Amino acid sequence: MKHIRNFSIIAHIDHGKSTLADRIISECGAISDRQMSAQVMDTMDIEKERGITIKAQSVRLTYKYNNEVYILNLIDTPGHVDFSYEVSRSLASCEGALLVVDASQGVEAQTIANVYIALENHLEIIPVINKIDLPAADPDRVKNEIEHIIGLDCTEAIEVSAKTGIGIKELIEAIITRIPAPKINPEAPLKALIYDSWFDNYLGALALVRIYDGKLSKGDEVYVMGTDKKHIVLDLMYPHPLSPIKTSNLSGGEVGIIVLGLKNVSDVSVGDTITLAKNKASEPIGGFEKAKPFVFAGLYPIDTDKFEDLRDALDKLKLNDSSISYEPETSAALGFGFRVGFLGLLHMEVVKERLEREFNLDLIATAPTVTYEVVQTDGITVSIQNPSELPPVNKIEFIKEPYVKATVITPTEFLGNIITLLNNRRAVQTKMDYITTTRVLLEYDIPMNEIVMDFYDKLKSATKGYASFDYEPSDYRVGNLVKLDIKVAGETVDALSIIVPEEKAMSKGRDFVKTMKELVPRQLFEVAIQASVGNKIIARETVKSMGKNVTAKCYGGDITRKRKLLEKQKEGKKRMKAIGKVTLPQEAFLSVLKID
Repeated sequence: MKHIRNFSIIAHIDHGKSTLADRIISECGAISDRQMSAQVMDTMDIEKERGITIKAQSVRLTYKYNNEVYILNLIDTPGHVDFSYEVSRSLASCEGALLVVDASQGVEAQTIANVYIALENHLEIIPVINKIDLPAADPDRVKNEIEHIIGLDCTEAIEVSAKTGIGIKELIEAIITRIPAPKINPEAPLKALIYDSWFDNYLGALALVRIYDGKLSKGDEVYVMGTDKKHIVLDLMYPHPLSPIKTSNLSGGEVGIIVLGLKNVSDVSVGDTITLAKNKASEPIGGFEKAKPFVFAGLYPIDTDKFEDLRDALDKLKLNDSSISYEPETSAALGFGFRVGFLGLLHMEVVKERLEREFNLDLIATAPTVTYEVVQTDGITVSIQNPSELPPVNKIEFIKEPYVKATVITPTEFLGNIITLLNNRRAVQTKMDYITTTRVLLEYDIPMNEIVMDFYDKLKSATKGYASFDYEPSDYRVGNLVKLDIKVAGETVDALSIIVPEEKAMSKGRDFVKTMKELVPRQLFEVAIQASVGNKIIARETVKSMGKNVTAKCYGGDITRKRKLLEKQKEGKKRMKAIGKVTLPQEAFLSVLKID
């Protein structure tokens, strides 16, 4: 027991977390040089392509120090704000964490957010200054920043270069000497926390667990507290990025994979507690909250026959990523699909891309929205995620929208750009702190609705990519909001409705119909594209009809012959307009996302 160390790595994106993990793994000799690859812990193609960690991975390492063999369980965490749910799960299973900060960039917004999660879990935090081999590295400045912003003592901070291997030995020794061993009661009944799960085509649903008390052996009958079901343990393994190592038992403080041969993914949900059927623990391990989705979007298969395939794909993906929630919905324009809840915009992009790649689906996503609380005139409060669920205007007393507390860290030269951007997004400043003479920390309360579309892209372009941004939900506040509908040829297209602040409705509506005019294909009759709030039309554009020269065959002769043909054409167009249907191209639904 005293030789086990469970630790995690926390960092902002691009501060070298995956490279450091690779370096620690190869230093411990868990993977031979021949099998080693960059970002070995990132198993998905998307992770390698984008250079981000999406799924937290784990690996069991052994290291000899002072002639004793230590077991190091590295429980990796993603860095991006949308996956902070994964971070909280991983940190709950550790006793310590390495706080990695880039020696040239310094403390960023997500560094702060993730450190606070670690502090709440009472972890031993070791500050690590990475990339000291860069010419722009300034470790002393970064240590001062950590002390100033986070309040951690950096006198014993470790300076490393994950790329060249400088300081890695000292780091591993610091993990052994400074992070405490797990405190376990081996006599108590078994308690194991499921902190990750995924589906394997051969072994079924697998659960990655951290054992808190007791001991688990192959062949034991276990009881899953959340689902109230019993299962036999078919196999036990230690996690490893390339090939898990089989074992016959797991004891307290260890991390391992349990094979129960389950076909149904919902039988091992993350955050659940496993105990022995014959000697049950009295209560489950607490402190785990279900992830609350913030951003909702409709996902529809382009080929409407693929609806059932999409349902199966979402079921399987939910095992691997338990933070998504979904329910079926129908749209007049797009047919059958699902309303899916995500933790943020990057999460939405990643889930859509994974569904398309891993399950060969072609999907279309509607504009992302957030959850609103509508207080009706009869006093009843309803939550809505889809603009089309909004009650009629005369029944609404007021609408409350979710706000988030946003932290932005930026170089001072871009301060003006950022303040302008945030003011345009109805944000309210709560704090401004100069970390150093060249960098500022800003805190704002901002409506979630204002950041779900394109805020991150705008922030990056306003600051040449130097600003970092992080947010956490705060509360609901009353807003002056209206529903903006788009009508094509007199029909309201439900998938294009959005909820906007009243003062922006006019300009948004105008931009909307302008964009739509370019996208709607010309028909044989005129098509009116209108933006409306309630029954009031606030903007309109007309797609001209295709022309056909019906008088081409008339040369010379009486004008009444031409008149007769034109009148006949006019009648036909009128009749067509009454029965004609306009099919909208896919770009029309994506145009919602592009409107500034």
